[in-house]
Amino acid sequence: MATSNAPISIGSVTLTNRNRNVIADFYQNIIGLDIVAEDNKTLSLGVDGQALLHLQENPAAKRRPTEAGLFHTAFLLPSRTDLGAWLMHAAKQGIKIDGAADHLVSEAIYLHDPEGNGIEIYADRDRSQWTIVDDSIKIDTLPLDLNELAANSNEQWQGAPSDSVIGHVHLQVGNVDQADEFYRDSIGFDQKARSSSMGFYGSGGYHHHIGANTWNSKNARQRSMDSTGLTRIDFLSDNAGLDGGQYVDPWGIEVSVSAS
Repeated sequence: MATSNAPISIGSVTLTNRNRNVIADFYQNIIGLDIVAEDNKTLSLGVDGQALLHLQENPAAKRRPTEAGLFHTAFLLPSRTDLGAWLMHAAKQGIKIDGAADHLVSEAIYLHDPEGNGIEIYADRDRSQWTIVDDSIKIDTLPLDLNELAANSNEQWQGAPSDSVIGHVHLQVGNVDQADEFYRDSIGFDQKARSSSMGFYGSGGYHHHIGANTWNSKNARQRSMDSTGLTRIDFLSDNAGLDGGQYVDPWGIEVSVSAS
């Protein structure tokens, strides 16, 4: 089952886009999501009737890749077999991938949508295979053998499987200290990894639900409101003290926390 079983997890994200139909077609045909709701303002896609991604159209929005905002949305599949099936599907569709990695805790493939929003498709290894060192989960970036991954999948891609979720969201931020203060201290995630340019935050022993880096966005301030990309993250929580909370992170991304 593709879930972190955590006290705080990710329910959905909202993206602003210039052409909603083009982006929706991509997430349907390539990522395998279904349309679950639509009105004049928002088109929602997800799995089994559960919305994971909300698209809001603004034809005048501009792409600003060095601003704070989205680094990638990470879709977590239930199994390695599913990841291999998706990889073969992407190859048949002629989708160019940006890279792939063995992170020890997971295996991941990276790409982007037609408006440049980063995407990760990944599958976790069983927690029994994770290595814990000094209360920290060991994570690395090693080569991933895509041929072996594809060869070990005997399933045909039929769209995103049941139990697929957004496993984590990786952000571009201006300052890691501020990310610590917001996502660790205010929202309540545990610090899972830390450097001068990167922070990982997770709940319930998960490797991370939020990543934050300054690799392209050091010292960035609040994102422009007329930009494409991430505008909102909706968290699910079993902490009654957080339920119903509405926040804005230091870079202008809306954050909500509701009961899981």
